[in-house]
Amino acid sequence: MSDTTSRRSRLDTPRETRRQLMRRPAYDSDTFGTFAEQFARFMGTAGFLIYMTLFVAFWILWNALAPSDWKYDEYPFIFLTLILSLQASYAAPLILLAQNRQEARDRVIAEQDRQADARAHADMEFLAREVASLRMAVGEVATRDFLRSELRSLLNELEETVSPEEPDQPAPPAS
Repeated sequence: MSDTTSRRSRLDTPRETRRQLMRRPAYDSDTFGTFAEQFARFMGTAGFLIYMTLFVAFWILWNALAPSDWKYDEYPFIFLTLILSLQASYAAPLILLAQNRQEARDRVIAEQDRQADARAHADMEFLAREVASLRMAVGEVATRDFLRSELRSLLNELEETVSPEEPDQPAPPAS
């Protein structure tokens, strides 16, 4: 068995690529997609409707009122129907392509919004826990009024413990 036939028979060796008779045309998908989006946007405007209406009206009037040697659509508007069908057959896929690109952009934006919402939710939960811990800490902190009352009670206890037989000592000042 030759070396080339043994390589082909092995499953772990890729096949040799065949030469194509005709090369496939290369195009930039982003450029084509941008064109499709612009085309779809234009077709959704009032301007497009006005231009199409003027074109069809001109076509009908020309082929209805012009002398028979000048008419280019001899049969009752079959060529007009063909042109409109051709325009529709190209418009539909271009509009679908534009919608697919918009859907992909919307999907990316929705994912980014979801991630931002998740971050905001986590931040809010963190801040809620921090506020709760601060409330608990503030509840444990002695307030000014509590300290004053405690100092007054201590002062009263000291005044009571000072015996009346020691009149020489002055009483501590009250705050």
